[in-house]
Amino acid sequence: MAGSLLLAAGIEGTVERVVEHEHQSHEAREYERLTSLLDAFGRDMPAGSRKQLEEQITSLEPAWTAYQEQRQRVTVRVRFDLGLILDDADEDVFTPA
Repeated sequence: MAGSLLLAAGIEGTVERVVEHEHQSHEAREYERLTSLLDAFGRDMPAGSRKQLEEQITSLEPAWTAYQEQRQRVTVRVRFDLGLILDDADEDVFTPA
């Protein structure tokens, strides 16, 4: 979505909320869960079970890598002094003061 909002010079507002949106896929969550399981119990697992778990983790690595490289989206809610509320706006559209 694209658009523009032009406000007169001197219009001020207050940032009421900043939200960090995390987009973690099911596969990335499963990778985290399985690697934690391997780290905690891998040394005590039978060799066949450990090998199967390692193979599952390997198959999920691309999803984990994609999640790690993904830019986290941050949105803000701003209430301008003139009463206008701008909600769920990408932080990139604002210039820090």
